Amino acid sequence: MLNTVYGTQGMVTSPHSLASQAGLSILRQGGNAIEAMVAAAATIAVVYPHMNSIGGDGFWVIIPPDGEPVAIRACGGAAGNATIEAYTKQGMKSIPFRGPWAANTVAGTVGGWKTALDISQERGGKLNLATLLKDAIHYAQEGIPVTPSQSLLTAKKLPELINQPGFAETFLDQGKSFAIGARFRQPKLANTLQRLVSEGLDSFYRGALAQDIAKDLAAIGSPLTLHDLERYEAQRVNPLYLRSQWGTVYNMSLPTQGAVSLAILGIAERFGWQNIKEESADYVHLLVESTKQAFKLRDRFVTDPDAAPIPAQDIVSDEHLLAGAQGITLDKALPWGQGKGPADTVWLGAIDNNGLAVSFIQSIYHEYGSGCVLPTTGLNWQNRGASFSLNPEHLLALAPYKKPFHTLNPAAVKLKDGRVMVYGTMGGDGQPQTQAAVFTRHVIFGQPLQQAVSAPRWLLGRTWGQTSDTLKLESRFPKELVDELKRRGHDVELLNDYDETVGHAGAVVRHPSGIFEGASDPRSNGVVASF
Repeated sequence: MLNTVYGTQGMVTSPHSLASQAGLSILRQGGNAIEAMVAAAATIAVVYPHMNSIGGDGFWVIIPPDGEPVAIRACGGAAGNATIEAYTKQGMKSIPFRGPWAANTVAGTVGGWKTALDISQERGGKLNLATLLKDAIHYAQEGIPVTPSQSLLTAKKLPELINQPGFAETFLDQGKSFAIGARFRQPKLANTLQRLVSEGLDSFYRGALAQDIAKDLAAIGSPLTLHDLERYEAQRVNPLYLRSQWGTVYNMSLPTQGAVSLAILGIAERFGWQNIKEESADYVHLLVESTKQAFKLRDRFVTDPDAAPIPAQDIVSDEHLLAGAQGITLDKALPWGQGKGPADTVWLGAIDNNGLAVSFIQSIYHEYGSGCVLPTTGLNWQNRGASFSLNPEHLLALAPYKKPFHTLNPAAVKLKDGRVMVYGTMGGDGQPQTQAAVFTRHVIFGQPLQQAVSAPRWLLGRTWGQTSDTLKLESRFPKELVDELKRRGHDVELLNDYDETVGHAGAVVRHPSGIFEGASDPRSNGVVASF
């Protein structure tokens, strides 16, 4: 069990210790939380490559100590050549999860870093990009010790990845997964990161680097072109919000399921917490049933904001939340449909001494994304576009330049007692559920932050590496609770005591006193870094 970490000047948490320390190094040099997050994000893209990459997407929720929160939508749209006809004429009935035709959306995360640093500079941020990317470049060039998570997952997924362009040369050691603790180098990626320093972040989309990326994409057979890269811009947007009795909760707007995370909390609050005891069967049941109701909203409304049936904020309207609450029966589980499936992601959080708070998430969708590594730039490209449908009538129907559905959603809350908390997790369907667990345990029931993250969790549906839609429970839950959930009709599947299936969560709180409290997940390789 991890101990609670406290600090007085700033704090960073991530699912990898080297990324947390990279962010802390920036805070120690006088950088702000946004600059620290760019450093941590770049580093974790190197040291946790099975979970994320700069060939993926990212989302930000930034809570300033004064003024309104801002979000950054750093996700790329589908290629101009990515039409339903282009897939169906090859005999495809769905978009593949691996290979060049899965690498069909622009990688937006680097553009998000640029937009975030623009916001940082508006708030007085002064550190240069060479400083922010120093650790990431070093670890890519000199190597990192392979984590158990990377080694074991690579071995597990090897059959579907080994023949993808560039994968074996980059991520395998003589055709096998790198051993735990082995030194793993990524010299091509190091060169690309160094080029970002010398050419600027925008060169990823509109410069010499972009031209090389486009050539690489063409070489592997991806439908993406230089034009697709050139038309991309990360967007500043308003985050979604939920007014609750404890404070205002924020999350990312469309095309993410941020509205789902807010809806779970809003539906459960409208059902009522008065008679719900901490860590009881009622507690788990209420949040699971709230999740089912929130997923109904997801399946009706969450898509590219330009194609959405209603404005994003309206998804969490009182009308929808009350209807969800009225659909819950405390002693009986409702039927459950199919989840959205796996997602490989990293969530990171940082708060600096001035109270600037950042909740950030970046991903390549499945483990190693498309599995394609670009031959000269060393970029592992995402497969986020596999979430599109080839059914033209579907809410998520593929169309050129359309943004894909994202499970990603970084969360934050400004509590009425003066606390500010950033929190989040990886894990597909599990992201909003784990957020609900962390929030309710810490905010409603007053658990210390680390206890709220470490406590046994559940997952309704699927996450990375899983195909079943059962209600999965870590086996640390008491047998009596498990039996009671089964009695209420839940299709329960038991996991290990601390199981990666339920995701890698984390959180940072800044108390009104200026004291920081942080948590990392014992299911990950992460730490809280503070000073």
